[in-house]
Amino acid sequence: MEYKKTAGNVCAPKGFTAAGVHCGIRKNRNKLDLALILAECDCSAAAVYTTNRVKAAPIYVTMETLENGCARAIICNSGNANACAPNGLENARRMREAAAKALGIPGGDVIVSSTGVIGTELNVSVIESALPAICGGLSKNGGNDAAYAIMTTDTVHKEIAIELEVGGVPVKIGGIAKGSGMIHPNMGTMLAFITTDAAITPDILHEALSECTRKTFNRISVDGDTSTNDMACVLASGLAGNALIEWKDDTYLEFLGGLKYVCEHLAKSIAADGEGASRLIACEVTGARSEEAAERLAKAVISSSLVKTALFGADANWGRVICAMGYSKAPFRPEFVDMAFSSSKGRIQVCRDGAGLVFDEALAKEILSEKEIAINVALSEGDAHATAWGCDLTYDYVRINGDYRT
Repeated sequence: MEYKKTAGNVCAPKGFTAAGVHCGIRKNRNKLDLALILAECDCSAAAVYTTNRVKAAPIYVTMETLENGCARAIICNSGNANACAPNGLENARRMREAAAKALGIPGGDVIVSSTGVIGTELNVSVIESALPAICGGLSKNGGNDAAYAIMTTDTVHKEIAIELEVGGVPVKIGGIAKGSGMIHPNMGTMLAFITTDAAITPDILHEALSECTRKTFNRISVDGDTSTNDMACVLASGLAGNALIEWKDDTYLEFLGGLKYVCEHLAKSIAADGEGASRLIACEVTGARSEEAAERLAKAVISSSLVKTALFGADANWGRVICAMGYSKAPFRPEFVDMAFSSSKGRIQVCRDGAGLVFDEALAKEILSEKEIAINVALSEGDAHATAWGCDLTYDYVRINGDYRT
């Protein structure tokens, strides 16, 4: 389904304002490092978190906050992950309570998030000092500053807002995200903050977010590393005026489609902005025995360092693709594999029935030199399909991560 894109990111839905400021966590005064999103009313809220066994303190504090499925605000700093850090839980709770006090809302209504360097104590005092300014700056135009404030090694801010109809009523969904490195399937460092004015119960909202995450954020990879801080959360103000979504009926499916569109857009934006990346890679597997098998195969391909380096060099080395499929542990028959590479420059088939074809290497290089390329894998074993997204692996990835902490 096509959705109408609109301006405003997290501020597009009714009832939301946002802001971003430099509070002093990051040394560069030109870089915003504190974001705030506020709803004018109580919201249904849901979140999903990193699968890493080592979780940052803000993850646990947000889990506490969302035990009742409600929240009104999100505060996030960049430059310090508050993970494996001295006084981590104390500082995350202090950050939550300070934001709540400044906003004049209960402490249990604030989602807390952090991103940045692991292992260093978070300087909460600079956040507390900046709260009057950031609260005073909340506006319907503040979404861009909030999007910039959550960035770390990102080269671009990531945002989207759409309008759709749910039960015949206009509804908006907007989002911002960050992520460039430490990105791997299963919420891997990425953050996504999503807002909507749809009326929906917390339980159904959580099911919708979980389902969308499985098919979007959990199908991207940059470097195989899953972070300690990954989180995607959504606030629903209910101000659109649609009938409350409390069952998995047709209105739920309408909302689910819009939420998935927003999550997929943000996920692809993260993959495209992988540290040092020059190309967005999509691997689409069709004709699989099950969606799980198709997903596992697609993930293995976009996660392969050898595939990623081949595509950096615009080398149609399809053998690396089928090799990655082979160690994915997904069921498939190699002798049934057809494979092609495609981009805006065209499409070229390189494998049929598991065997290589003679193809035009010059055309293949031209196709693979585009900014967005696809690996099309057809299995002819069923009707299931899945797509995963990643990026190429370049010299710059090592340069960026060689001195990230210092």
